[in-house]
Amino acid sequence: MNLRAVSLIFLASLCLASLTAPAIADEGMWTFDNLPRDALKSTYSFAPDKAWVDHAMRAAVNLGGCSASMISPEGLVLTNHHCVAGCLQQISSAKKNYLQDGFLARKHEDELQCPATEVSRLEQITDMTADMNAATKGLTGEAYKNAQNAMSAKLAADCVGDQKETVRCSVVTLYQGGQYHLYRYHRFSDVRLVWAPEDAAPNFGGDPDNFNFPRFGLDASMLRAYENGKPAVVKDYFPFSASGPKANELVFTAGNPGRTNRLLTISQLETLRDVRLINNMRRGYELRGVLTEYRKLGPEQARVAYNDLYFLENGLKVTSGELSALQSPELMARKRGDETSLKNFVNANPKLKAEIGNAWGAIEKAQAVYRDMVSEYDAVEGGRAFNTRYFALARALVRGADERVKSNGDRLPEFSSARLPVVERQVFSPAPIYPEFEKLKLEFSLTKLRETLGTDDPFVVQILGKESPAQVAQRLVDNTKLGDPALRKALWQGDRAAIDKSDDAFLKLVRDIDVHARTLRKRYENEVSAVEQKSAELIARARFAQLGSKVYPDATGTLRLSFGAVQGWTERGKPVTPFTDFAGAFNRNTGAAPYALPASWIASKDKINAAQNYNFVSSNDIIGGNSGSPMINRNAEIIGLAFDGNVHSHGGSFWFDPVMNRTIGVTSGGIQEALKNIYGATELLAEIKGK
Repeated sequence: MNLRAVSLIFLASLCLASLTAPAIADEGMWTFDNLPRDALKSTYSFAPDKAWVDHAMRAAVNLGGCSASMISPEGLVLTNHHCVAGCLQQISSAKKNYLQDGFLARKHEDELQCPATEVSRLEQITDMTADMNAATKGLTGEAYKNAQNAMSAKLAADCVGDQKETVRCSVVTLYQGGQYHLYRYHRFSDVRLVWAPEDAAPNFGGDPDNFNFPRFGLDASMLRAYENGKPAVVKDYFPFSASGPKANELVFTAGNPGRTNRLLTISQLETLRDVRLINNMRRGYELRGVLTEYRKLGPEQARVAYNDLYFLENGLKVTSGELSALQSPELMARKRGDETSLKNFVNANPKLKAEIGNAWGAIEKAQAVYRDMVSEYDAVEGGRAFNTRYFALARALVRGADERVKSNGDRLPEFSSARLPVVERQVFSPAPIYPEFEKLKLEFSLTKLRETLGTDDPFVVQILGKESPAQVAQRLVDNTKLGDPALRKALWQGDRAAIDKSDDAFLKLVRDIDVHARTLRKRYENEVSAVEQKSAELIARARFAQLGSKVYPDATGTLRLSFGAVQGWTERGKPVTPFTDFAGAFNRNTGAAPYALPASWIASKDKINAAQNYNFVSSNDIIGGNSGSPMINRNAEIIGLAFDGNVHSHGGSFWFDPVMNRTIGVTSGGIQEALKNIYGATELLAEIKGK
């Protein structure tokens, strides 16, 4: 579907939604400590008790950028195939391509460790708003930011204590600063691959079907969490439903939606529309061409570049949809109306007006600063000029040596004691790095650096000198040894002197630019980020005064529960039914990519129940990051596995459309049918059935 068609449908649905009701029961990505029980009870005659909520919270887990769930007492984890694609790529080689061929471990000893994957289970939520507000009271700018970072680091460190191997804690900002909660997680750092179908099964339909429905994708895989070298013993897990989803049935998704922007101010939305999204799209489409051509060079190049291209294409569709939404006059008019209403509410209350001040104006001024510095900031401190894993590793080593000698509260937040295990996991990861592919990406990003900042820009001159982007990329990659995990570990465990003495090309690059990068970061944090956060806190207070706390916050990459019903929608006057089946997959099969079913499917066709429902849609409110979310019924049983939204959900970053937005999932029956009659995974079937 082209962008204009999406825009027209979006406008129509927005108008329809505006005419129906101002508050939609199914809207919201709710924190587990503030669920809308009254709305659930009135709409679906179900109000989950504390035991149900606590169980669901602990059975749903976080994969870092994706969602997942425990599905057996032996630490078996269910998630999307695309959420384990990184693991599959890391454990593959030119001789064995697990992405292409799939994987199945019939015994625990056959399960393969994923080098950089971690599973986190949320165990406790504590309100720390009073502590955070007290720490930053009366402060602005740099003082505000420093105090906020210091208190966040202290709260997280106190929460972790001496259990950093098994505990992770973080302070989560909710309602754009209206609340601060401390989330305590149990960490499973030993995660192993159990089952993944061939890539052609989850990606059947490829880019043409991406974000569309009907769909026929087996976007499912399984991992296992280990502790002390043995499968983790867990008490909370979701069993599979025997019957699977039914039309109009209540369904919950428990996952970690990445980030929504439903509470941003008008000036922030305009910056997002006019600067960030446009820039990302222009760059992304060019990079897509580069990666596509690289994959044509041979099967090994196709394997190496798979993940980068897959997630880039996925992101471009999302970005296009978000831009279409923000270019809608109706949406922006609605947002302006909401903002004007809140401003009028504040102005009508002298005491509240004195407290809130001109918070909107302060944010608007910060946007002007951001627009002025964004190109240089993104290139240098954001690292966009150096698109290679070597640079990311070098920066982690250089800054890690600088930051770890400081007191915890004075460090850059990403190097606080509570976050160090995450950094170390990336630095020590044995995942392979492919020099020729890194040269390709680096050459592209250096080319864009010169194009964006200009040939005569001092930073461009510093980096390129008399060389071309291709020459610099080749020189840097040919003169680094950071592809060696043992060397990286030795440097990390050493001191700054060891890093200063190193003649590694990327370490030298980071050392040379770090003062400038930190200067840009300091300006951004003091003049943009701190202003936005402080002002957002004030606006949140006004919003609470106007609406109370019975509203949901923006998504923040943390665990949320959404609810809805299994139901289709109407597209161009035609009903879209909520289910597809295996027969539809075979009917759509052409034998040519992207509509080519794997050979294992063709060989198993006569054994498969063609009428078994396969993919389905529901009215749940989700966003990127919800990939892999368990879709459960009121009995806390898995009836499906969320893997996508439909094309209309791209505007979900800014609002929820109950008429058209849908979550797409694989049915529990579809997963079991494939395990049984295609992959012969009898051991896994027995485990998820509790036998």
